[in-house]
Amino acid sequence: MEHLTARHRWTALFALALGGVAIGLTEFVAMGLLPDIARDLLGGTSAGEVAHAGWTITAYALGVVAGAPLIAALTARWRRKRLVLILLVLFAAGTAASALAPTFGLVLVARFVAALPHGAYFGAAGLLAASLMGKGKEARGYAVVLGGLTIANLIGVPAMTSLGQNAGWRVSYAVIAGVFVLTLLAVAASVPEVPAAASGSARAELRILARPQVWLVAATAAIGFAGFFAVNSYIAPVTTEVAGFGAGTVPWVLVAFGLGMTIGNALGGWFADRDLRRALLIGFTAVIFAILFFALFASTTAGLFVGAFLVGGTSLFLGPALQARLITVAPGAQLMGAAVNQSAMNVANSIGAALGGLVIARGFGYLAPAWTGVILSVAGLLLAAVSFALDRQGRSVMPLPRAR
Repeated sequence: MEHLTARHRWTALFALALGGVAIGLTEFVAMGLLPDIARDLLGGTSAGEVAHAGWTITAYALGVVAGAPLIAALTARWRRKRLVLILLVLFAAGTAASALAPTFGLVLVARFVAALPHGAYFGAAGLLAASLMGKGKEARGYAVVLGGLTIANLIGVPAMTSLGQNAGWRVSYAVIAGVFVLTLLAVAASVPEVPAAASGSARAELRILARPQVWLVAATAAIGFAGFFAVNSYIAPVTTEVAGFGAGTVPWVLVAFGLGMTIGNALGGWFADRDLRRALLIGFTAVIFAILFFALFASTTAGLFVGAFLVGGTSLFLGPALQARLITVAPGAQLMGAAVNQSAMNVANSIGAALGGLVIARGFGYLAPAWTGVILSVAGLLLAAVSFALDRQGRSVMPLPRAR
């Protein structure tokens, strides 16, 4: 990538990050619109109906889990740019179907289909961005693409939430489909061709799944990050039913989430390039205390906004580190490693949304998901410690990057 001018490089990175924006919108906008989805598709906004509407979040997460490793294996020899363009077409079609599906069941199917390219996009686009950034800045390359997702949560998700509350949740998804089309055009025009790995094959990509350390790191992400989703998935009813604000305040709470995510992601990419082990262990510890703070104080104005900022910031601090960690333990199969990370993140999404809905439906209240999130984050920290302990015993598949 040395032949690229700085302007061309950053234009290409912006296009890849725009895909992250669109993915952040299609994934996270449901969290602010669950009462609206429940009212339209399930006929009411009771706690049980809102919790049931949370299956739209779970369906998307399960689609990511199913699609990421399958697409990574089948497209191992594809050129990265070609793969990214095809994935963007699938995103646009699936998101448009989400806006048009007439029943709750068909919306669930559309959300599942729309999610299939999610993990492969972050894998392929993250590898493209890492190549554009250059050697020694790989985690920051992934952070650029993930940065699109955080910008979505800072600006786009609150805007789409407000639009959905006023014009209907289907309108929000139709607009998001348009953002995917815009991203497709931007990537086609600006991102250079990057060949797939010369040794890439479905067998090589799938072989990495036989490594126990890959599954351990994936479990760390899936369980540990679920605490974030347990909080984020039910932020709308916490804002209106616990803190006592009107629905119009929900977008502003999402801004606090997004601001924290944006700052945390940038710091996390920088820190992970220097000390991956410390980035993960410090990050999980910070997440535990942030979610605990939210659980204790979200009923107050300051607690709600500060808690949302802290949960978003500490959680996304972990994002680039978890991506880099899974690629580290998956040598020779970077696309699969990156895709497995996205699958794990969306297992986290599914776990967090499902467990959060379960404790709400059981009558424990809208803050119960946050207490569940504390437990999940503690489990993530313990799993991360076990994974690094295996490294020290000489069982890791390759050494961790040293601090630079």
